[in-house]
Amino acid sequence: MTNLKSIGIAFLLMVAATSSAHAQNTAPAPYSTVSSGTFASRPGDAVLIDVREPSEWAQTGVPAGAKRISISRPDFVEAVLAAAGNDKSKPVAVICRSGSRSVRAAEQLAAAGFSSVTNIGDGMAGRDGIGVGWLAANLPITRGPAGE
Repeated sequence: MTNLKSIGIAFLLMVAATSSAHAQNTAPAPYSTVSSGTFASRPGDAVLIDVREPSEWAQTGVPAGAKRISISRPDFVEAVLAAAGNDKSKPVAVICRSGSRSVRAAEQLAAAGFSSVTNIGDGMAGRDGIGVGWLAANLPITRGPAGE
């Protein structure tokens, strides 16, 4: 009888732990966050998307090779999918001014089924605890027409 009681208690503890983990939503983020310096230093074939606004692109330029797709576009996800060759498994990285809009962009893309999304968390201008930003790191930029 004691053995059966021990098994029952162990089962209840396991169910409680599993329920608690689900209640706290402990699943890892569906995207990764790196600094601009880390992103620029690693080889890869990620499609880089600058999610800022055209006025910001005109002011600072955009990271070299980046596609200009503002997160404010109503067809943002569809435009990123087209930039990725209609392949949701293609690695995509997003950048903004300081890492806030790029988090929203990364979340939207991951929720839409993109399987390899990276948020450049310090953006163009830098963010405490993540990095100095694309501009301060003197990473390559492209200047030119600010159209999307």
